[in-house]
Amino acid sequence: MASRLHIILLIGIGCMAVTLSCASESSLKKDVNPSGVPIKEMESSRQVRAMNEKILMTSLSSGRGIYRDYKVGPEDLIEISVLEDEKLNKTVRVSSQGNISFPLLGILRVKGLTSNELEREIRDLLAEKYFQHPNVSVFIKEYRNQRISVIGAVERPGAYDVNGQKTILDLLSMSGGLKEDAGQLLFLMRPPNPEEVPKKEGGKEAVEQLPKTTIIDLEELLIKGDLRLNVPLLHGDVINIPLSGKIFVGGEVRSPGGFSLRGKKMTVSQAIASAGGLKGIADASETRIFRYSEKGSRKEILTVNVYDIQKGKSEDVCLNEYDVVFVPRSDTKMVLQELWDAIKGPLAAWPFAVAL
Repeated sequence: MASRLHIILLIGIGCMAVTLSCASESSLKKDVNPSGVPIKEMESSRQVRAMNEKILMTSLSSGRGIYRDYKVGPEDLIEISVLEDEKLNKTVRVSSQGNISFPLLGILRVKGLTSNELEREIRDLLAEKYFQHPNVSVFIKEYRNQRISVIGAVERPGAYDVNGQKTILDLLSMSGGLKEDAGQLLFLMRPPNPEEVPKKEGGKEAVEQLPKTTIIDLEELLIKGDLRLNVPLLHGDVINIPLSGKIFVGGEVRSPGGFSLRGKKMTVSQAIASAGGLKGIADASETRIFRYSEKGSRKEILTVNVYDIQKGKSEDVCLNEYDVVFVPRSDTKMVLQELWDAIKGPLAAWPFAVAL
């Protein structure tokens, strides 16, 4: 009898041990993510850290050949040497129009040429009339200052005065790298080149030129190493790295900017309301949604009529992450606004102005 009781006790203890072991294992499985941070956010943070490591590594190894493809611009100081005649050795400053004056050759257009291209051009011109196989060297002695701005989810946003040729990776390094909540897309906004603006009769601009925007996938550039996306920058460029989970509203709204989705749905009308509503000169019947693919390589443009949405005649379109809503200006409303502004001053002095 005693031995039977002893066996029962041993079996009970064994069952309790197995139960406690299972409970402990189950507890460990549930406590894999003790921080409580959503897995998606942890992955995003891990990816941003990997991107910042790539930015740092690139900045440390990019000292060589950084000016190789630099294109000459206004205010650069250029040193030109011709082995065959010391009198032709000159140090010249590029004019604001992008020209230099050189002995025997007169005025030369140098803006937009690399030093190698300029060497070849001067050599060919001298060979036509003056020397056989001249030896020409061009050295850029001083680089003009260029101002490039970095805004959005970087550690040190601001305007940077730089010398020589800089790229996107250079400016990301200078601005301290990405913040943890940085999005995956980079928007490069480039002001229009005045020389490329089409002219109509009388010398006036044919159409209003808007900044050109290029979308760059940071994962493709930094993680996969596609250096074709490491675009050389120009004076006046603006780099914008939005926070993840945002949409953008611009054009004729009262408070343009970026607005967080925060996991919720947002429609076109809600986005415009978040931007303070429409201005009086807006033409919301031609509102455009610029929608980019996940990799930022393709762009889709949707046109919606906000007035019809407000009247319930059209569906209120739901926006995706990184959508850009642009409300254009109405030329007719603009003319009427200018007319009203012109007569508003004199009317204010009239006795019946209060009634208006």
